[in-house]
Amino acid sequence: MLHIKKILSLALTGLMAVASVSAQTLINGAGATFPQPIYTKWFSAYSKVDTSVTFNYQGIGSGGGQKQILAETVDFGASDGPMSDANLAKAPRALWHIPTVGGAVVISYNIPDGPKIKLDGETLANIFLGKITNWRDPAITGQNPGVSLPDIGIVVVHRSDGSGTSYIFTDYLSSVSADWKSQVGKGTAVHWPAGLGGKGNAGVAGQLKESPGSIGYVELAYAKQNKLPYADLKNSSGNYVTPTIESVVAALATATIPDDFRFSMVNAPGADAYPIAGVTWLLVYEQQKDPVKGQKLVEFLKWAYSDGEKMAAALDYAPLPDSVKERVLKRVGEIKY
Repeated sequence: MLHIKKILSLALTGLMAVASVSAQTLINGAGATFPQPIYTKWFSAYSKVDTSVTFNYQGIGSGGGQKQILAETVDFGASDGPMSDANLAKAPRALWHIPTVGGAVVISYNIPDGPKIKLDGETLANIFLGKITNWRDPAITGQNPGVSLPDIGIVVVHRSDGSGTSYIFTDYLSSVSADWKSQVGKGTAVHWPAGLGGKGNAGVAGQLKESPGSIGYVELAYAKQNKLPYADLKNSSGNYVTPTIESVVAALATATIPDDFRFSMVNAPGADAYPIAGVTWLLVYEQQKDPVKGQKLVEFLKWAYSDGEKMAAALDYAPLPDSVKERVLKRVGEIKY
């Protein structure tokens, strides 16, 4: 009899385990690699807050995130570049931009001894246009007196995939260089005049580490993780600024943010503002198709703007100002499920 009871008990435990697994809500997302480190941290932390939900996020680039949310093959998209009016018009119903954190796109490089260098926007544009091709070009050495720069060719590295990081970077170059604006312009994917491509922020960081003489752009966290040096950049006030959380917050403080939350903050005014800064967005439908997933997503977002934002600085992201968070939380509360 005890043996039978034990078997029944084990069977019941097994059924409960199956029920627990089946009760799990899986929420799928895809898009930007720029915020992937903070999103990974958030999803891991939230799994302990609500054990009934699991997030699966694929960092495939902002362009991919926009395409997948439009096709509704994911429950949310992620992008560092705001969707265009034309792209938004393709959505089957209202698709909202929900800003999460701010960050810096830094200019990393691979030259002997990794000295700290300074660059202005015009010089940077000419490097990526393929007009400046040697590290001892006067445009570079003139901004870096006393810095030993090698007499070697510059290898440009850029993103090969549709990328919000590219959007922020090309938005900046378009704002500081008339030649870049007319010849290349801004976008998640552009026709690069020069260089090698890397997939994702991680791919660009990898190319930089493997290519002597290279220069490229990555999100600050990726530069730090890969121990890559990065340049101080001349801002609109004429000051060379180091990319930090504080200098991103300074840029964010000057941003004009419309009701739909689509905005740019590159080349922001202010003595302390880092010039290649941006926010990243989750792309979420106003009307959720699945009521359970919709509710779980809203609950997660509310947690993200309270507890989640506290984790941002440790991963080199800038939390949103309180005034912006209040506006975003109001919008989150209007998601229907």
